[in-house]
Amino acid sequence: MDDLCKVLAANLTALRKDAGLKQADLAAAINYSDKSISKWERGEALPDLAAASRMAAIFGVSVDYLLQPHDQAQHVDSHTVQRTFNERMVIMVVLLSIWTLAAVVFVIFWILGKCYWLIFLAAVPVSLVTLLVLNTIWNGMHNNQWIVAGLVLAMVLIAYYLLRAYKPWQLLIILVPAEALVFMSYRIPRRIKDR
Repeated sequence: MDDLCKVLAANLTALRKDAGLKQADLAAAINYSDKSISKWERGEALPDLAAASRMAAIFGVSVDYLLQPHDQAQHVDSHTVQRTFNERMVIMVVLLSIWTLAAVVFVIFWILGKCYWLIFLAAVPVSLVTLLVLNTIWNGMHNNQWIVAGLVLAMVLIAYYLLRAYKPWQLLIILVPAEALVFMSYRIPRRIKDR
């Protein structure tokens, strides 16, 4: 067990440093505390399978790779480590493109003498849906509940803004159970099919 802890500690530390991540960055990516990462890197404990699987996916290696001794000089090819960061960059570029397009459309209408601030309101749910799709493709369901919760909040606030002449404060009552529903639905365990 001690040898396995030391092997994982060495591999995890090398992979994290090769990727240019701080312990806090890795912890946030796998939804654990940086104290857990520190404990694993010191060889004091082993992560559970879910955490090991998430870390392996982030670094583009198998869980088996994390648990096998390696010559530190031959650690993972930089292309596989960069994969995760390229995905993040793609997400950022796509989201920035949505907001740039919204700004362009806004400016065109402004030049024509009409000021449509709703264009930026529409960019919020479009951005969140895009983020949800890309996050699902690259990260599975990890952190999707926060994106969906943001989408629900954005839709209620947009409806509130559009109906503001009627003072629709009652819409805010819907928000609490809707957000609770989102978070509770993501806590339902997924069934694994028998093969």
